[in-house]
Amino acid sequence: MEQHRTRSVDHPQRQQPERQQPGRPAPPVGGVPAQGGRPRPAPARRLPRARLTGLGGGLFACVAMTLVAGIAWLLFGGSLLAYGLLFLPVAAATALWVRPADLITAPISAPIAFAVGVWPISGGSGGFGAELMGIVSALSLHAGWLYGGTLVSALIVVVRKAALISRRRLPRRTV
Repeated sequence: MEQHRTRSVDHPQRQQPERQQPGRPAPPVGGVPAQGGRPRPAPARRLPRARLTGLGGGLFACVAMTLVAGIAWLLFGGSLLAYGLLFLPVAAATALWVRPADLITAPISAPIAFAVGVWPISGGSGGFGAELMGIVSALSLHAGWLYGGTLVSALIVVVRKAALISRRRLPRRTV
């Protein structure tokens, strides 16, 4: 059975770095020289461009919220206010780090992660029924944080998707 290639050979993720030719001088280390002849400073180091799949984003959010719950339990005595405040950056990080093909999963995984992480600090004691009632009570009493984090995640996803669409619609210029 013959297999067909689905991507071109010069796909941007598969391009090989350009090799230095023997007769040409090496480019400046700091970047392209400015008009004054001095090289520009090297760009500052940024956060890594992590690209999580939908499942990876959900797992990241669940693990992060479980760790946040542990921190809130140790440092703040199980304060759901601290837990809710720390949920907002976790939801934002999940929306920023999920890959473009799986953008829709970020606002879906944020509330699931909130529910998974709230278990250690929900306040239920005793058997399964008491633990379940503690989780349900914590989720209902702190739904504002849940909605807020989901809204943050959804807004970031909408902005990222709009940027992707506008980048695809711009005509490519040849220099």
